Amino acid sequence: MTDDELVLAVSTHVAGRGLPGPVSAEDVTAFERVVGHPMPELLKRIYLEVANGGFGPWEVVSVTETDDWFSDCSDIAMAYREFAAPDGALPSGIVPLMDRGCAMWTLIDFRTADGQIWDWDPNLCCVRHAPAPIGQSLAQWLTDWLHGQAHEGPYPDRVSAASDCHHS
Repeated sequence: MTDDELVLAVSTHVAGRGLPGPVSAEDVTAFERVVGHPMPELLKRIYLEVANGGFGPWEVVSVTETDDWFSDCSDIAMAYREFAAPDGALPSGIVPLMDRGCAMWTLIDFRTADGQIWDWDPNLCCVRHAPAPIGQSLAQWLTDWLHGQAHEGPYPDRVSAASDCHHS
């Protein structure tokens, strides 16, 4: 699917769900300054053209605070700051995107143009080994969701560094 087709498919899929309206370009730019990297273009288009959060398999976090909180965080900046805290284990530019419950999050890499998706799952080992890439772009991840193939729980294709972890 092209980005245009994906934006249209996401819009169609969430129609009638009462999601917050699209976010402003200024709000996206402000968040990009917080992260220090540009938002992947496809994600930016969905936020700007479809909704300010709530889309995706478990409801992506909003760019700005809305009346609907899609996680324990009011917006993506709050989530990013919490993960970037001094004891945080996330590299700069990896952004919490979606709270999957049980301390698991889907993350997106703003350092990559295609928005590589990462998993955050401290239940597998420890906080130090919680983040791991899953080898999937945002477009692939959205396509899986639109086709009913989103994963619950740990991602099966996760690249894990925790096989020899002694920090549990």
